[in-house]
This record gives sequence, C-alpha cells and structure tokens, in this order.
Amino acid sequence: MGLDKIRAPAIRSRFVLEVASELVGFDQPLTQTRVSLSERGRDWPVRLDSSTTLDGIDAVVSGEATMAMMNPSAFLTLAYRGKGPFKTPQPVRAICVLPSADVLVCAATAETGLASFEDIAAKRFPLKVSMRAQREHPLHMVFDHIMEAAGFNRDQLLGWGGEVRYDGGPRIPKTEALARGANAVCDEAIGIWLAPGLKQGLRVLSLGEPTVQRLEAMGYRRGVLPKALYPELPADAIGIDFSGWVVFVRDDAPDDLVTRICAALEARKHMIPWDGEGPLPLDRMCADTPEAPMGVPLHSAAERFWRKQGYLG
Repeated sequence: MGLDKIRAPAIRSRFVLEVASELVGFDQPLTQTRVSLSERGRDWPVRLDSSTTLDGIDAVVSGEATMAMMNPSAFLTLAYRGKGPFKTPQPVRAICVLPSADVLVCAATAETGLASFEDIAAKRFPLKVSMRAQREHPLHMVFDHIMEAAGFNRDQLLGWGGEVRYDGGPRIPKTEALARGANAVCDEAIGIWLAPGLKQGLRVLSLGEPTVQRLEAMGYRRGVLPKALYPELPADAIGIDFSGWVVFVRDDAPDDLVTRICAALEARKHMIPWDGEGPLPLDRMCADTPEAPMGVPLHSAAERFWRKQGYLG
C-alpha cells in the first residue's frame, strides 16, 4: 500500500534528516525537511530535498538540490530516458529505492457498464473520475499517460461529458466521492482504498496489453492485482506500478559525497522508519526488486559502496 501506513511525509522527512544528521555529525536529528549543509574545505554544498513532485527532479538536475526522492520510482526512469514530460534524457543516477509496493488503478461503478480502461474511449463514456486533490501529485500525470496510451486524452474525456474531480486523498472514503456524483476512482495507495471500494461495488478497469506495452516503452511497469488477494475481481487485473521511493543524485555528483550519503544510511538505518519492520532493508534497496524497482543505474560510487557492503552480487 505504499508508505501511507506510516504517513509518507514523516518517512521522507526522517530519511532526509537522519542522512543530514550523520553527514554533519549531529547526535540529534535536525528539524526541517530541506536542509543545506556545507563543510569547511569542501567545494560542494549539500542540499537534501524531501520533495515528491517533479520539482525534486528539476532541483537535482539544476544543481539546486544534491539529493532528492521520487515516487513512483518509474518517474525517475522517465527522466533518465527522456520520456513523458522530459524532452531529453536527464543526468540522474540512483542511490537506492525505499521498498513500497503499490499500483495505480482506476475503478468504476457497475452502473457504468465499463469492463476495461479502453472501454472509456470505445464507448465515449462520460466518466466522472474522483482523484487526489493535490494537483501536483504524480498520479495526475500518470493518469494522463494511461489515457494517451489507451488512445484518448483528458480533453476528449471532458468533451464526452466526463469530469475529473479533486476529492482529497486516498483516506477519504470513496463512498463520499460516489455520493457526490463521481462514477469512478483513480488512485494509488491501494492498500487503503481498493479492498473497501471493491466491496462497495467498484470494478477495476484493467488495462489492455497494447496499452500496457506503450506505457512500458516509456519506462513504466505493469502492476498486477491478483484475484487471490482481491477475491471480488473476476480475474487478475492490470494497473500501473507505483512502487518505490527512489533516492537519487546527478550523475556527476562527487564520489566522496555519494559515498558519505550511503555511509550515512548504513549508520542510521535503524533510526529511519519505512513501510515494514526493523531497520531499513538496505540489501533490498540497491537492487531491482518488485517493491523497489530501479529503472535508473546506480551512481558508480553508490554501486561500489553497496557492493563492498555485500548487498550486490
């Protein structure tokens, strides 16, 4: 369900603050989520950013920030490949990925008669979809990309009488949005809302294979919703993977700095919360796994450090 169980903003803040605290040798965490550090004798400032929007990628690429985090991990893959909103490949490299298994899916009421996402365009259906109120949240761009891959766009949806409604976050009961006139929901954090939504009669609009393949060509990954986990589904359904909080820097970030960031994570892994038990599972955070997908190469210094720790084969 992603990091919402422990509240993602708190995890991002603690992650950044503990790294910053270790870098400057503090015994106590700092008290802000965006910190600027400098060290006498060094020619690089250290600016760590806990942003979760595309601004974080822009900040790292421009040099405004030294390190940032991004969810879903696939968005950094788009930047690295120069796809979607990125006109050219961006100079980014990964340090690690916080595990967070999640999928973005759209689900509609039975009254719509829709059986797949592609049915929206085929029937020119006036979908009134409830989405996250945070306009800069990455899911809005992913939704646009899914529509484009399925052969239509937001303007066409609105032209068919559809709407995109901004109804708060995933913790808002979907019955409230449906009672206000929505006939569909599109969101991630499925561990919070999907099972209750299915029990309320929502039907997942699974993505067709051609749509998924177009999205995979951009850098996205398919996310499978197994019927074994969601018995209300008629069969396994396909959405778009929304897993992983990738931690990244520019590709030319100084090796010494990247090594120290990795060392800081190793030293503070027992103090940083995540969506699981125990200390940060760094051995699972520097390899490409379903819950921590890594579509961007590791920075060379990070790869050396993790390999020395025995985390890479």
